[in-house]
Amino acid sequence: MEKMESAVTEIRSDLIEFAQDLVRTKSYTGNEKKIVHLIEKKMKRIGYDDVTLDAMGNVVGRIGNGNKILWFDSHIDTVAANDSSAWTHDPFGGVIEDGKLYGRGSADMKSAAAASIYAGAIAKKLGIDTGKSIYVSCTVMEEDCDGENLKHLFNALDIKPNYVLICEPSDNKIALGHKGKAQLSVKTHGVSAHGAAPEKGINAIYEMAEIIQRVEKLNLELMKKEGLQGTLVMSRISSIGPSLNAVPYECEVYLDRRMIPGETKDSIEQEMELLIKGKNATWEVGTLHRKSWTGMEIKYEPFHLAWEIDLNHELTKACIDAYHEIFGNKTTAYEFWDFSTNAVTPVSMGIPTIGFGPGDSKLAHMRNECCEVNQILDACRFYMKTIQKI
Repeated sequence: MEKMESAVTEIRSDLIEFAQDLVRTKSYTGNEKKIVHLIEKKMKRIGYDDVTLDAMGNVVGRIGNGNKILWFDSHIDTVAANDSSAWTHDPFGGVIEDGKLYGRGSADMKSAAAASIYAGAIAKKLGIDTGKSIYVSCTVMEEDCDGENLKHLFNALDIKPNYVLICEPSDNKIALGHKGKAQLSVKTHGVSAHGAAPEKGINAIYEMAEIIQRVEKLNLELMKKEGLQGTLVMSRISSIGPSLNAVPYECEVYLDRRMIPGETKDSIEQEMELLIKGKNATWEVGTLHRKSWTGMEIKYEPFHLAWEIDLNHELTKACIDAYHEIFGNKTTAYEFWDFSTNAVTPVSMGIPTIGFGPGDSKLAHMRNECCEVNQILDACRFYMKTIQKI
């Protein structure tokens, strides 16, 4: 512990300055080129054994050559900050005030990226990488297509890690899992007619009206359940017709369904069938098509079940031991994220996965987003100790 603490003290200023540099580098989803090259340069400078960029534009650094593979992941894309004039500080200023780093991505999740990158370098310096291969990835396009980045990286490197740690903000608590996510499209079908003779057509918007009410009712029912709760949000509605003077022949809504452990693909499919029952309607997973900063075309199927790692799993125990040694007390409070993360890929591959990161997840995507500087340093300590414990 003394050697680790001395190492953290030595790089403290560099680590925090790097976190500031990351926040100052605008990296909206699909436009991460500049920050990727900044990270690539940093990894090489602080001693990573190998640094790779894949065709999608993700960057990953490796420390060590051992058989046991531990993978840390932080996404480096952010949502926009279009209301910058309303922020207390410039969202891309990287300002530190009252012990907090302010700016877009400070919590979600550039502080974690900085902490994990330096943790890997210190692990090499202290020799705690012996017998291990430590990968630290900084991934792109997570905000739109969570998990596609790691899927591509694992395939590109032909690698399957033994353990994955997702560094999403958890207020420096161990995150045991997160809710699932299904993004779904519902379409109603009608018959077009002139606006002056609506009786000759079937209005697809009117056909959708009862479905909208059913969605609202179902969400209220989900939120009345005890314990973890699923949610259902209608996030978009549109219609298609020959003109504004005509009865629309199609109406589409987009649904965001958050799932809890125990809910399955079958149960969601049954739920969707009930939502459209008796209506001239169809539904499907709301496939997204995006393009990465390298020009790669991405097709994303947003349907991921919830996951949770067991408290008795060896990875969980290692993280609890690391937490105890860093923070001086056994943790009794755990995080369970209510949002989806890149964990969906390793979990789907059967890879033991857990979470831990600096910052309050409730500040993500918000005005005046910030992260406590001390949490960044503590996260770096935790990542190093976890490497040692694995």
